Amino acid sequence: MTDLDIAEVARRAGVPASTLRYYEERGLIASIGRRGLRRQYHPGVLERLALIAMGRTAGFSLDEIARMFAPDGRPDLDRQLLATKADELDRRIRELALLRDSLRHAAACPAPSHMECPTFRRLLKGR
Repeated sequence: MTDLDIAEVARRAGVPASTLRYYEERGLIASIGRRGLRRQYHPGVLERLALIAMGRTAGFSLDEIARMFAPDGRPDLDRQLLATKADELDRRIRELALLRDSLRHAAACPAPSHMECPTFRRLLKGR
């Protein structure tokens, strides 16, 4: 597979070139050189960017993500850290489900005031 320039990596990864430069500055990815003024990357950078995106979506900081890679660049995931983050996500999912249910109920509730609605008040207490 041929090397990819920064524009192609940005397009395929769905991130702006400025994000790639920032990740490179932070040591999360590395270019392999330049062709003219454009940075060049090994195609494997796309997989690394996918891992970074997954980590960001899960709520990991860039510093935490950086520690998930061994010095040779291969993923070296701390399983306990992943389990802890999964527990945090479970809590957040429960909170969001309660919020969703509260909003749906409030949108459809026939009570003159939501504060007069026993179901809505019970949902509030759950918060």
